[in-house]
Amino acid sequence: MDLKLDGNAALVTASSSGLGKASAKALAREGADVLVNGRDPERLEEAVNEIGSVASGEVVGHAADVTEKAEVEGLVARAVEEFDRLDHLVTSAGGPAPYRPLEADDGEWYDTYDLLVMSVVRAVRAAAPHLRADGGGTIVNVTSRTVKEASPSNVLSSSVRMGVIGLEKTLSKELAPAVRANAVLPGSHETPRIEDLIEYAVDRGEIESYEAGLEERAEDVPLGRLGDPMELGNLVAYLSSPLSGYVNGQAVTIDGGSGSSTL
Repeated sequence: MDLKLDGNAALVTASSSGLGKASAKALAREGADVLVNGRDPERLEEAVNEIGSVASGEVVGHAADVTEKAEVEGLVARAVEEFDRLDHLVTSAGGPAPYRPLEADDGEWYDTYDLLVMSVVRAVRAAAPHLRADGGGTIVNVTSRTVKEASPSNVLSSSVRMGVIGLEKTLSKELAPAVRANAVLPGSHETPRIEDLIEYAVDRGEIESYEAGLEERAEDVPLGRLGDPMELGNLVAYLSSPLSGYVNGQAVTIDGGSGSSTL
């Protein structure tokens, strides 16, 4: 299916690994020019090379910390400088440390808010004028299924990510009709973070093998497996494309059916 993204330009934050990288890869495969972002220059270069191998457009890397206002502004400016336009903004960020409800201290709450919410606010603020130009664009926020089903063992993600959904919904009205805003809510996907957690459990003798760890994590998934990050990337690319032109202000869950929420 042609998503009609040829010649478009996209910026994907925190895209040198995991779900952000999958989103950037899907956009690049569909013909968009993509600016890839990460903090580690070596990992960023590897991601640019991997994404570039499937791209028909241009793929550029830019190191920046999304918790720093000036660096986020520089990230957007670099995208516009490289591509002469900016049509799509995809926001992603690493997950916070898991805590039960009363375990996290004030500093951890504020740091998580800065990472998950203010990084999006700053990116949107800098990108909005460019997204509105040349016929309009899209914003897709990668968050988590925890905004619909709170996790007792991950209170920071469950609580703070709700702010991104509130922002996304208000942006879908404020920036329309020029810019559409949506969010994706992933459940468990086989990302490097999940891989590291499983391998750590193997090393500690808690499970017999990596494969056994995957099976254990997929026990509550009706499809019987964890998600492939590219499945989420494909959804992000679709929501960025004109084929989803009447989808706006939505939070789309992608979890293999493992969630219990009816909405």
